[in-house]
This record gives sequence, structure tokens and C-alpha cells, in this order.
Amino acid sequence: MKESKKQLWVYVALVFVLTWSFDFLVLYPAVKSDLSRYTLMAAVSMFFPSLSMLLTRLITKEGFHDMLLRPRIRGNGSSYILAYAGPGVLVLLGAAVYFLLFPSKFDPTGGYFRSMMAEAGTPYETQAVPIGMLVLLQVVQGLALGGIVNLIPGLGEEWGWRGYMMPRLLKTMKPLPALVTGGVIWGLWHAPLIALGHNYGTGYPGYPWAGIAAMCLFCVVYGILLTWVTEKTGSVIPAAVAHGALNGIAAVGACLTADGGDPFVGPLPVGIIGGLPLILAAVPAALWLRRRKPETQE
Repeated sequence: MKESKKQLWVYVALVFVLTWSFDFLVLYPAVKSDLSRYTLMAAVSMFFPSLSMLLTRLITKEGFHDMLLRPRIRGNGSSYILAYAGPGVLVLLGAAVYFLLFPSKFDPTGGYFRSMMAEAGTPYETQAVPIGMLVLLQVVQGLALGGIVNLIPGLGEEWGWRGYMMPRLLKTMKPLPALVTGGVIWGLWHAPLIALGHNYGTGYPGYPWAGIAAMCLFCVVYGILLTWVTEKTGSVIPAAVAHGALNGIAAVGACLTADGGDPFVGPLPVGIIGGLPLILAAVPAALWLRRRKPETQE
């Protein structure tokens, strides 16, 4: 346990120092110069959790014996299906709940989506496809390809968070405190991006601290699900799939609003209503993890 604590301290220090240095020295200047360059730099930052894990293993001389990279598909087919399709289904359910509770927020003309198309230089007026079909294509594409297209960036984070940090947290404290601690660490790691307006914008009361706190809550919830699928399968690959799948479809609900909705409420899954299905799914996952000590040996 003492060794696991040492590894944790080294890892957390490295992942914050390396990522935040990159964010402030490279990513922040990119925002001012070129939005597309910022998007690329934000994707690059997703690999620092894995880089920090590899460096930690070298520094602590613990070796590379428990990497959790074997897919372990045999006997875990249902877990892979859940990892691939589950995030999209839960995100769409969250958006549906939001629109049922706030029907006035539903915009069948896709006002927000149209504005995003205009900003991207491909105005809707130049398209030959009805707006409803365009949104449907976004949904289908997110469900079918999100877990594949975003697999490598997702692995860049999950190999560090779920493949290294969480197994050691689960060894040094009880499951529920470990899950909350891991989620808060993951959420705080996003703080520089949240301060830039990622997920929650910039004009809300309590900026940026309210956004950082909301991100921590979201990361606790989704981190439980990602930890569950990692511990259940003994592999970090399903967590990377689920991470990529969520990123691929998270913004779909906003397409059917006039203004993108309220990021603290919905329809995005980072809102309390949009994220309600994720919260409900995390409860049995947390109970499963509470009853079971992890077996993270490869």
C-alpha cells in the first residue's frame, strides 16, 4: 500500500505539471491565433495521462508488468457492446429527458446546428439535405463510429486514468472514496480547458469555478462507469472505447436547440438533466465496485 501511494503521488504530480504546462504554454496561445490549431492541441493534451504513467513507472522503477492493454475480448463481449453503444444511448436518453422537461428548448429547425455550420464555413443554405436528415446523420455517425474514430485519443487518457491511477487508488482506500477522489482529480485536470470555455462556456455566474466543479461531478460519474468496465474486463481498452464513444456523440442534443442549451442542465451530458441517465447507470456500477476488490493483474 505504501508503494501504491508513492506511485500515486508521482503520477498525479507528473500528469498535472506536464498537462498544465502544455495547456498554458502551447494551448492557450493557440486559442488566440488559430481555432483549428487549438482543437489539435487539445487532442494532443489527451495523451499526457499515458505519458505520465510511463514516466512514473520509470521513476518508481516498478516496471511494466500490469499495463492492462490486452483486449480480453473473450468472455467480455457484452462489456464491449456496452462500452461501444452504451454511452450513445445514455446521451440520447439524457437529451430526450431534457426536451421532455423543457419542450420550449427544442428547436426542430436546428438553429444551433445551423449556426455552427455557418461558423465552420459550410452554411446550411448551401446543403441539399434537410436539417433533420443532417442531425440524424450526426446521430448515426456518433453511434456507429465514435468509439472507433476516438479510440486512440481515448486510450491516451484511459491508459493513465483507468489503467494506472484507479487501480492504485482502489488499493489505498475504500472503493467509494477512491472513485470520488479519482473523478475529482480527473475533473481538476480539465481546469485550464474549462477556464477557456470548454463544455460550459464563459459567461455563467461563478465562472470558472462553477464550471470546474461541474466538470469534477461529471468526471466522478463517468469515471465510475469507466472504472467499472476496466475492472470487469481486466483491460483498459473498453474504457478507451467508451471514452471515445461519449466524445463522438456528446454534442448531438445541442444540435436541436436554438442556443446550445444550458450546459449545467442539458441537453449535453455534462448537465445535471442531460447527464441523468449516466448518473443512474453509475449507481449499480459503484455498488459493484464497492463489493469487489479489483484484480488488475495482466
